[in-house]
Amino acid sequence: MNLFDSYSSFKLMLISMVSALFVVYPNIACLPWELSFLDGEVYTRHIVFFTFRFLFFASLIWILISFNLRKIKMYSAKKRFWSVFSITIIAYLLYVAISYLCCTKADCFTSILLFQFLVVCIVCTFIGHVSYLYSVQRKKEQEIELLRIENLESRCNALANQINPHFFFNSLNGLTALIRRQDDEVTLEYVNKLSDVFRYILQSDKKGLVTLKEELEFVDAFRYMMEVRFANKLVFDIDVDDDMMNLKIPVLSLLPIIDNVVVHNMIDSLHKMTISFRFNESFELVVSNPVYPKLTPPVTNGTGLRNLENRFLLLMNEQIRIEDKGDTFSVYLPLKSTLK
Repeated sequence: MNLFDSYSSFKLMLISMVSALFVVYPNIACLPWELSFLDGEVYTRHIVFFTFRFLFFASLIWILISFNLRKIKMYSAKKRFWSVFSITIIAYLLYVAISYLCCTKADCFTSILLFQFLVVCIVCTFIGHVSYLYSVQRKKEQEIELLRIENLESRCNALANQINPHFFFNSLNGLTALIRRQDDEVTLEYVNKLSDVFRYILQSDKKGLVTLKEELEFVDAFRYMMEVRFANKLVFDIDVDDDMMNLKIPVLSLLPIIDNVVVHNMIDSLHKMTISFRFNESFELVVSNPVYPKLTPPVTNGTGLRNLENRFLLLMNEQIRIEDKGDTFSVYLPLKSTLK
């Protein structure tokens, strides 16, 4: 089917020549026998007329296929056939006229010749109709694929948007605490960092995958807010080589992991928290932290990590791994190379 995708003149000419060979095959089979009874000028004229017949059918097939592919855009095979049949009748009358002008013994009304014109009409109609149906199918498949991509993007945006309200309220709580302390410089810096973080979150609606470098820069802005909120009892330990920074990761992948650490753990003078970011031998980004369970289990529905799992499946067709050893909690994120 790919033969008709580009509609190049060379392809159509090649198809026409090959088809014409099959159409005039009865004449080719009889040609040696006919020539055995001829000589001189008649012999030459017979060969010239046979060549004309072949070229006429090749040209007719080329015209009919081109007409079918480029001009006729109808779903009805019956209407297509009658359109092609009309052109075939005109071509037949032209063939008869040329034959009588060039040959005294023209075979214009033989059953073989009429059958050849009918075969050309049917074959060209079939090729045109099948090609049209194929193009319609391709268009439908492209529309379905476009809808599928749009659906995936909508689902990913919906998942990403679930992060924003929860994070927003936590950030306001931190800002409220600073205002009560009346520490203007720290409050101002906190607001600046908060604006950077929210700018990144708002722009995430337009992104699917980002580089690890972008995501870690976001974490770096987020780090200040966490340090202020927990009075330097929460530390980020990032050990990632520069050559890994261009790997792709779903936008806002690290925020729910950090948020999960904060929600489920005690973070105070006796339980200082370190969240580490590093790669393992399988080139997975491992985000791990010690486990300091809260005395009262938090009320949570596990949306954050489940959200993250869904976005990795949608955007990268990969699954994250979660490992809870009791004293250490780790999340393994498979990243994507930009070369793929």
